[in-house]
Amino acid sequence: MNQEDLKDHIVKIISNQRTGVLSSVENNKPHSRYMTFYNDDLTLFTPTKKDTEKIEEMKKNPSVSILLGYEGKGIEDAYVEISGKAMIKDSPEAKTNLWNDSFSTWFNGPEDPNYVLLQIQPEVIRLLNIHGEPSQKLIL
Repeated sequence: MNQEDLKDHIVKIISNQRTGVLSSVENNKPHSRYMTFYNDDLTLFTPTKKDTEKIEEMKKNPSVSILLGYEGKGIEDAYVEISGKAMIKDSPEAKTNLWNDSFSTWFNGPEDPNYVLLQIQPEVIRLLNIHGEPSQKLIL
């Protein structure tokens, strides 16, 4: 698969699969949790509370890993593995642009000072489990 087709396939997966696993580093060990992801091309965003341990973990070590796309149907599910760097975005514009009413369970609107976004900038993206083919690596 050429790089452009690979990128298109990856963008399709990350655009259609919102729930994934975010892993950060805590005390030199992986710490994983499910998160909801939104994307702008290959850049990912996930809402979170400013006062969570994941924010502290990422301030100490911004390296993260994300798994997205596995639908639980079995061996034929393609998914992506993303390694990148996380940064905290708390600009009013970004918070408003990505606001979803479902966030109301945790936040009092896009102006809530505890509502921030994690922006993940991929460094390496691999597409895995593509009908028995070897994994494909997107060169960024």
